[in-house]
Amino acid sequence: MPDQFGRTVVITGANSGLGLASAEALARSGAQVVMACRSPERGSVALERVKGIATGPEPQLLRLDLADPSSIEDAAATLADSVAHVDVLMNNAGVMAPPFMTTADGHEMQFGTNHLGHFAFTGLVLPLLRAAPAARVVTTSSTMHRAGKMHWDDLDWSNGYRKWPAYGQSKLANLLFGFELDRRARAAGLPLLSMVAHPGYASTHLQVAGPELSGRQLSARLMGLANALFAQSAEDGALPQLFAATSEQAVGGCYYGPGGIAEMHGSPKIVQPTSAALRVEDWARLWQVSEDLTGVSYDLG
Repeated sequence: MPDQFGRTVVITGANSGLGLASAEALARSGAQVVMACRSPERGSVALERVKGIATGPEPQLLRLDLADPSSIEDAAATLADSVAHVDVLMNNAGVMAPPFMTTADGHEMQFGTNHLGHFAFTGLVLPLLRAAPAARVVTTSSTMHRAGKMHWDDLDWSNGYRKWPAYGQSKLANLLFGFELDRRARAAGLPLLSMVAHPGYASTHLQVAGPELSGRQLSARLMGLANALFAQSAEDGALPQLFAATSEQAVGGCYYGPGGIAEMHGSPKIVQPTSAALRVEDWARLWQVSEDLTGVSYDLG
């Protein structure tokens, strides 16, 4: 990783898993890390851990609940008061396969958190990204995007909710958003790169959170056992998003993932998303829908 001194990095979901691993790596390399977390308690524990290895400015904690528009607005305003610019925004936080739940403004939890929340937060943080000399936005997707399909007539799964297809839709939406942001930034002549990354099969709390919310303790234990036996570490899983965030070789509009068999493990490389993620007309369609649903428009100048 290149020297990160002088760079400010905001990471959503930085209290555990890929987000915490990314925060540790970047703080160790000298970046000022802002850890955007939903839970102040878990965030504070993670903050102390990152403080212990930081070699640059002291890490900061930012309260952010991506399922609550008022929290997103407050977090963006707080961030604008505390930093002069943002060099990297890592849209890392997410929920996976919970029982049917809705965000504060009534959207299905996975679509609302994984996509709409990050769409709104990125748009509100855009002035800080534009203030950086060469900003990057890295959005975390998943191989599960391959099972995703945009249910344009019912994006919130109000009829016949199925948790895994809904998760796949949210991860496909991450790709559509990341690619369209890069296209729009280039069209506007902005020195901003937008990329998407996925961790392969990494051991994080994400896999067991859904079964825990459903009260299925046996499923949660089985997922934990599978993580222990087959998954790579969160530190290794974070490598693709860290490569996209920091490498001089990273290219805007690309998708990064592990280079091993089935993209489950291995060193970062450019990987190919499903054809559904490459439909430019769907990029634009989701962008318009997202603006309408969040009320956030991007000033790309």
